[in-house]
Amino acid sequence: MDIATVVGVVIAFGLILSSIIIGGGSFVAFFDAPSVMVVFGGAIAAAMISFPLKNFLTVFSVGMRTVFNKVDSVPSLIEEIVSLAETARRDGLLALEGRLGDIQNSFVVLGIQMAVDGTRPEVMEDILRTELDAVATRHRDGKALFDCMGRFAPAFGMIGTLMGLVIMLGDMSDPSKIGAGMAVALLTTMYGAVASNVLFLPFAEKLGFINKQELLSMEIIVRGIMAIQSGENPRVIEQKLNTFIPPKLRPKDQAA
Repeated sequence: MDIATVVGVVIAFGLILSSIIIGGGSFVAFFDAPSVMVVFGGAIAAAMISFPLKNFLTVFSVGMRTVFNKVDSVPSLIEEIVSLAETARRDGLLALEGRLGDIQNSFVVLGIQMAVDGTRPEVMEDILRTELDAVATRHRDGKALFDCMGRFAPAFGMIGTLMGLVIMLGDMSDPSKIGAGMAVALLTTMYGAVASNVLFLPFAEKLGFINKQELLSMEIIVRGIMAIQSGENPRVIEQKLNTFIPPKLRPKDQAA
């Protein structure tokens, strides 16, 4: 679980609510159901227009990845690949078949299974990189959903404000209500800004970060599996893969 996403959202809304309290405002004055409908309903409708229905229906599961995501630890992943390389070096590639049940990462399993089956190196790498590209495409589509809602939420906030102004200016019979009407009209602009900058766009950025981390892990796996398949020395494989780790985080004997 990525607690940073939850904490960030709570802090953002906490700061907004605290500012309302400190400023002497009323929570009731900052809530308007029609404004919520226009901003969030409009952003969701825009996303539905922009994407096929099957893509849009994944928005909830994609959003949950910002909280519940499992990205392999790079040092642990490298350690596992080196361990597999040592087994292959000592007992041969076929010995890796007995370790498949202990491997949690399905991408590693795919690569090792192909190596054990004697798949040609060029075919093996092509399949692994095709899988990597497919994952990257799915992740880009998920991030694009939240980017889309983040772009449209402020626009629908402005639409709601304009609607409120038109309604207010259409009935000027009671001047004492103009201030309250203006305040309600401006709420949709605020809702649009909050929805975009606290929820949609930050979620999109987190999805982009998760995507980079997962693709990095997959790239390490591709290079590691290909090195195992070609019979490289486990220590050489370890040194090669450790280049993906920042120098300060590498094992002391390999830090550059």
